[in-house]
Amino acid sequence: MCEMKIYESLNIKSAEILKNGGIGVIPTDTIYGIVGSALNKKTVERIYELRKRNLKKPMIILISSINDLKLFGINIDLKTKKILSKIWPNKVSVVISCKNSMFSYLHRGTGSLAFRLPARLPGPRNKKLVGFLKKIGPLVAPSANWEGSEYSKTIKEAQGYFGAKVNFYVDAGTKRSLPSTLIEIRNSKVMVLREGAVKL
Repeated sequence: MCEMKIYESLNIKSAEILKNGGIGVIPTDTIYGIVGSALNKKTVERIYELRKRNLKKPMIILISSINDLKLFGINIDLKTKKILSKIWPNKVSVVISCKNSMFSYLHRGTGSLAFRLPARLPGPRNKKLVGFLKKIGPLVAPSANWEGSEYSKTIKEAQGYFGAKVNFYVDAGTKRSLPSTLIEIRNSKVMVLREGAVKL
């Protein structure tokens, strides 16, 4: 258990907590997510435990630019880059091959990871998200609920799942968006794996 804080927006304190391996619940471009550094294995494993998530299922990773893919040893071809530049930023998560054993704690043996460059939505809180990611690096960001349960529309609902087991919450009121649309790019073609907030 740890001391739990509630903030009104993403700030320096929440950034420091995440940089130091902490976990928070924040508003993403879609719904509330439980987040932690994607480059910290211990943090990632703790989120699996808190979410009661299937250990074989990878989690979506929020990034600040296409260049962040290089942090995971991923070098995409020109055609894929052009497709991504047309899709992102958006409420669309993209499955990309990642067979690097260094990141097995993220891809869980599947050989692929799902990334999203968050949509830039109206309002000061949403504009801060990509800038926040630029400062602290990629974040794993599954929905803020136990696996198989209803996703949280408010911080109060998220607290019902995690209580003081996370380090902080960022309260942006009620969020009613659908989860992100999930796609995969195969042979320069877009394959929709899950329809969500965006129809392609």
